[in-house]
Amino acid sequence: AQAAFSRIERRVKEAFPGVPVRWAYTSAIIRKKLARQGKQLDSTATALAKMMDEGFTHVAVQSLHTIGGEEYHDLVGTVRAFRMMPEGIDHLQVGYPLLGTEEDLMKVTEALLENLPPQRTRQDAVVLMGHGTPHPANAFYTALMYHLQRRDPNLYVATVEGAPGIDEVTDMLRRRGITTAYLIPFMSVAGDHARNDMAGDDEDSWKNVLARAGIDAKVVLKGTAEYDNIVDIWVDHLRTVLRRFEPPAN
Repeated sequence: AQAAFSRIERRVKEAFPGVPVRWAYTSAIIRKKLARQGKQLDSTATALAKMMDEGFTHVAVQSLHTIGGEEYHDLVGTVRAFRMMPEGIDHLQVGYPLLGTEEDLMKVTEALLENLPPQRTRQDAVVLMGHGTPHPANAFYTALMYHLQRRDPNLYVATVEGAPGIDEVTDMLRRRGITTAYLIPFMSVAGDHARNDMAGDDEDSWKNVLARAGIDAKVVLKGTAEYDNIVDIWVDHLRTVLRRFEPPAN
């Protein structure tokens, strides 16, 4: 994960030299896990409170979420609360997640096509693992699959906690006579979901679900934040926010 985050920070600093970069982690689970390892991470509220105390007047909060689901809207709520504080940060804005607009769908589609495994043939399927959510923003996953399949019918998106799930996608692969499928995380980091739910040895891992259907699963443990062309989409969202801070042209 740290390598992916370092890549993001490097791309941000290249795009906006001289602009301070701070990190915040929305996941309490991750913060507690790393705290046990001696690494203290700030929540969004803590990071913003520190910046407010330090006298920052313009702060862009760039989401690194994939879609605008529950966690993204919690982030927006935190930022909104800080906007309402007296003598707080004068200008405070949030950047879109990776998939926030129709244009993002097109850009992400192009980036994913460029990042496909070079050894993969057109007869092999690629199944991207999204996190998924009961939030309506889950529709971005099916929209992405639509755009991908317009370019290559053997590209699929399945989710861990939303729709479509791996069972539905496995049925699609079986009907198309697919015998080999690449499993690739569509998450910023190839973390627990990718290593366990996708590539683990449990009988309900995606790798083994495909194996029982007679499909050879080839696993790629590389998150989206490890690809510059994906990171640059987040950076573009940040650029949009920073432009709002510029004084109007005369």
